[in-house]
Amino acid sequence: MVQNLMQNILIVSSLILFIFCTEKEKHLFTFIQICDTQLGYTNYKNDVENFKQAVKQINRLEIDFVVICGDLVQNATDSSYSEFNKIKAGLNIPCYVAAGNHDVGKVPDSTSLNFYRDNVGDDYYSFDNKGYSFIVTNSQLWLAEVTKESEKHNKWFIETLKRQNMKNFPLFVIGHYPFFIDSLNEEKSSKNFPFDKRHELLTLFHEHNVLAYLSGHIHKFRNNKYKNIQLVSGRSTSKNFDESQLGFRLWDVSQDTVTHSFVPLQRNELYE
Repeated sequence: MVQNLMQNILIVSSLILFIFCTEKEKHLFTFIQICDTQLGYTNYKNDVENFKQAVKQINRLEIDFVVICGDLVQNATDSSYSEFNKIKAGLNIPCYVAAGNHDVGKVPDSTSLNFYRDNVGDDYYSFDNKGYSFIVTNSQLWLAEVTKESEKHNKWFIETLKRQNMKNFPLFVIGHYPFFIDSLNEEKSSKNFPFDKRHELLTLFHEHNVLAYLSGHIHKFRNNKYKNIQLVSGRSTSKNFDESQLGFRLWDVSQDTVTHSFVPLQRNELYE
C-alpha cells in the first residue's frame, strides 16, 4: 500500500516536472515595445519623467531587450538627444531604436540623417536574438524618395530579408509609420503608407516569413493583421490621441506563439 502510494507520488511529481520543463523550453524570450517617447511633445519635463518611469518599470522585469518605434524627441536638437540618450542608458538591457519623422524629418535629407546618425546611431540595421531576427528600418525612407538614401535602404532591406531567411530565422520588422490604421485598403493620410507601397511591402513581408511589424506614430493602440503577420502600433509614453493610458507593450515569444500585452505607466510613481 505504502509502496504503491510512493510510486504514485513519484509518477505525479515526474509529470509535473516534465510539464514545467516543457513549458519553460517553449518560452524563448520577452521584449518591450515603446512608442513615441517624443521628449518635448507635451510638457518637456513630463515627457522626460514618463520615459524615466518606463525605464524604471522595465528594469524590474525579466526582459531580453527593448525596441523604441521612433519619434524619440519632438525636435531633433543636441540637448533633446542628449536627454534621450541619458535616460535610455539607464536601461539594464540592450535597447534598439528606430527613427521617426520627428527625428529625421518627414522628408529626410543628408543634414537630418547625418545629425541623427551622429547623435543616436544607425537609422537602419538588424540584430538577432535566440534564433529570431529583428530588422530595424527607417520608414521615412520608404515614405519619401530621398536621392541615393531610399534606394540604398531598399536594397539593404531586401538583402537582409533574404540573408535572414537563409538562416531560417523568423523575422520581426521595426519601423515608425504603420502601413494602415483601420483597413488594408483605406485612403492615404499623414498617418499611414501610400496604397501601392503598403501592398508592395506587405507582400514582401509575407514572402519572407515576417511574423510581425511593430510601429508607433499614431499615439494609440492598433492591432491589425495582414494574412498571418501581426501589425501592432502601441500607445505612447508621451500623449495618446484617444486619451488612453500611457505605457508600453510586453511581447512574449515562444516556440508556438507570439503574444503581447499592455503595461501601463504606474501613475503613483510619476513626478515624485
